[in-house]
Amino acid sequence: MSQTATTMGERIPNDVVEDILGQLPVKSLTRFRCVSRSCDSIITDPTFITKHFKLNLNQSESLVSTNTHTGYLLYTTEDKNSSPSSKHLCTVVCNSDSTLTQISRFEIPSLFEKYSIVGFCNGLFCLASSDNDLNHIIYLWNPSIRMFKKLLATPFTDEDNKKHKSSVVGLAYNSQNNDFKILRLLSVLLGPEAKAEVEIYSLSTDSWRKVVISMESLRGYEPNLGRIVKIDPPCIFLNGALHTVVMTIRHRFILSFDVNDESFREIMFPFNYSDVVTKYQLALFKRSLAVFVFARSLGGVLCHIWVMEEYGVAESWTRKYMVPMIWVRVGNFYGCTDNGELLIENATGLVSIDPESREQNILAIEDVDWVGFMANSMESLILHDGGK
Repeated sequence: MSQTATTMGERIPNDVVEDILGQLPVKSLTRFRCVSRSCDSIITDPTFITKHFKLNLNQSESLVSTNTHTGYLLYTTEDKNSSPSSKHLCTVVCNSDSTLTQISRFEIPSLFEKYSIVGFCNGLFCLASSDNDLNHIIYLWNPSIRMFKKLLATPFTDEDNKKHKSSVVGLAYNSQNNDFKILRLLSVLLGPEAKAEVEIYSLSTDSWRKVVISMESLRGYEPNLGRIVKIDPPCIFLNGALHTVVMTIRHRFILSFDVNDESFREIMFPFNYSDVVTKYQLALFKRSLAVFVFARSLGGVLCHIWVMEEYGVAESWTRKYMVPMIWVRVGNFYGCTDNGELLIENATGLVSIDPESREQNILAIEDVDWVGFMANSMESLILHDGGK
């Protein structure tokens, strides 16, 4: 086979070979690395990886408009039949007739046992430690090529004050520079300075940079805003920016981070609720920024869905729905599908709920540990030239 590949290489120009390989799926390219040294050299070349990624991204985004399905559901589950038991990351297509079709299933490396998925973007996953080290150790993982990269952020060593800090991690794609970035935001509860500590990782430079943002820089016309005392995950990627809920002593708001120019801004919350509220959670609702408010009610939980109809305009916040949820624990809301159905785990298992009709669809997925959703699904060679 190697001799045949060499003969073909002599007859076909390298740029033509690259164009042919660029049309192939990741699984095929991974196998073809063994064909010859020249194939391996092409497939692992950073320029080819970037070209292949952009082509896949364009194709994946074009499929979103076809309306052949309602998106892709991601989840992690434990295979208890294996010995020892193993965890898997699964991707399924949500068909228009409410059925599911599995398209991939990857075993999660055992070293990720104490790590949780905190973000995913264009085939790349970000995992952070689930214990109380404030996300000091972070991994980038590309399951399609079974490669990962360990990243060490700045550790927080003050054990006395560790319980007075909180952190959140988000993963984003910088389309202007074709780069992946990680935002690690750490709140400062104690001390005289009103600030939030920020570290930004860039995959293209493989380095962290530390940034300090003051509250005054967010709202210059209101200098006495108060220090950040709490940060609530998740960190949502939308319109080229990461978003997370932040709380000060005086009020709660959404902090956005533009990954292109690395600027921070404040997006006002749409409401002020009473103490009956048990949880606020940021999510995407039909590709718009939304806040889900869970409040106790007779017989269960009432979910208020607020949607920002015009991105960045506080006056466009609109309460779209109030959805009653019986026997649902507040912590078991996983976000929304692309057509706006809520992903909830209740007594019957993982279900999707139409907020308008309030109809419930049982998804028949067992032993779920984590659930996510994305409009487009793609695999890439990212980390092939720098992973482990």
